[in-house]
Amino acid sequence: MTQKKSVHQVGLRLRCRRSDMASIKKRENGQWRARYRDSAGKEHAKHFDRKVDAQRWLDQVTAAVVRGDYVDPRAGKVTVATYATAWEAVQVSSEGTKRIVDNALRLHLLPELGAHPIAAVRPTMVQAFVKTLESKGLSPGSIRVIYHVTTQVFAAAVDDRVIAHSPCKKINLPKADDAEVVPPTLEQVAAMADVIGDRWRALVITLAGSGLRIAEMLGLQVADVDFLRRTIRVERQRSQVGQLVPVKSKSSRRTVPVGQVVIDALAAHLATFPSDGALFLDEIGEPLRYRRWRTLWEAAARTTGADFTAHGLRHFYASALIAGGASVKQVQERLGHASAVITLQTYSHLWPGDDDRTRDVMDAALGPLADSLRTAAASDG
Repeated sequence: MTQKKSVHQVGLRLRCRRSDMASIKKRENGQWRARYRDSAGKEHAKHFDRKVDAQRWLDQVTAAVVRGDYVDPRAGKVTVATYATAWEAVQVSSEGTKRIVDNALRLHLLPELGAHPIAAVRPTMVQAFVKTLESKGLSPGSIRVIYHVTTQVFAAAVDDRVIAHSPCKKINLPKADDAEVVPPTLEQVAAMADVIGDRWRALVITLAGSGLRIAEMLGLQVADVDFLRRTIRVERQRSQVGQLVPVKSKSSRRTVPVGQVVIDALAAHLATFPSDGALFLDEIGEPLRYRRWRTLWEAAARTTGADFTAHGLRHFYASALIAGGASVKQVQERLGHASAVITLQTYSHLWPGDDDRTRDVMDAALGPLADSLRTAAASDG
C-alpha cells in the first residue's frame, strides 16, 4: 500500500509541476475528459462518466511514465504481420537461422496470427496457435522452434514499447520425443545406394562414410576432396534456395578423414560425371539442390521400404565410429557438434559395455567387503 501511495504521490507532484502534461476537465455533456501528453508530445485523451475513474486512469498512465514502462496505446494497433516482417528484416544472423525464422513466420505465425493487432494477442491465442501446429502433425521439436521465434517477436515488441507485456507466458508445449536414435543397418544403406541410381550412388556412400549433414554435402566442391590424404574439408553448405553459405557454426568447419570405400566411390563418380566445381551436379549440369535431392531420396525410400531419412546416414556413421571404439570427443569432432553434450544426448545409448563396465567398477570398489562377507560366512559354518 505504501508503494502504491508513493507512486500516486509522485504522479500528483508531476501533474502539479507540469500542468500541461495531464489534466481532467468536465465537458458540457457531463462527462469527464482526461488527457495527457506523452514524451513525444502526442496528446492522448479518454472520456469517463465519473471524475474518479478519469483520475484513476490518469494515475495509472502517470505511474507507467514514472516507472519507465509507458506504452503508447496507439502503437499496439500495428498488426502482428507488419511488426514481425519489420523485425525479421533487421535481424543479423546466419543463413541457417534466417531460414528457420523465415519458415516459422511465413508458414506458421503470420497465417494464424498475422492479421491481429499485436496488442490484441492474448496468451490463449498463442496457446491455440501451438495447438494448431500440433494438429498439423508437426513434431514437438519443430513446434518448439516455431514457438521460440514467436517469443522473440513479442519480446522485441515489448522492448520497442509497442506492447506492455508479451502474451507468450505460461504456454504449454508438447513434450519432446525422447525416443532413442536407431541407426539404419548396413543392408538398408546398401539398398538405398543400389536403388537411387548411378548418378547418386556415391552421394549415399559418402554421407554414410563421412557423417556430413546433407546441406554440407551439397555444398562440397571437387577441390574439397583430397584424394591423396583421404579427407573431405567442410567449409560451406548449400541453403535450401541453392546458395553457397558458410557452415552454421565454428565447430561445423572441419576436415573429416574418410576411408578408401568413399574415396573410390567419389573417384568413380567424377570419372563418369566430371565437374570442376560442385561435387554433385544434376542432370543439366547445375549444382544439386536440396529439393531435387529430397525427391530422389523419397522415391528410393518408397522402392526399398526404408523408414529413415537421409539424416539417418549420419546416425549410421556415428554408430559405426562408436562400435569401432571411438571416444565421445572423436565422434563430436567428426560430426561437427558444438559440444560433447549434444553427442552424448543423441548417441550415449550406443556406446557398448557401459553396464558391464559399471559392474566391474563396483565389484572392484566393494571387493574388500565381499572378502569379509565370505570370511564371516565360513566362520559361521
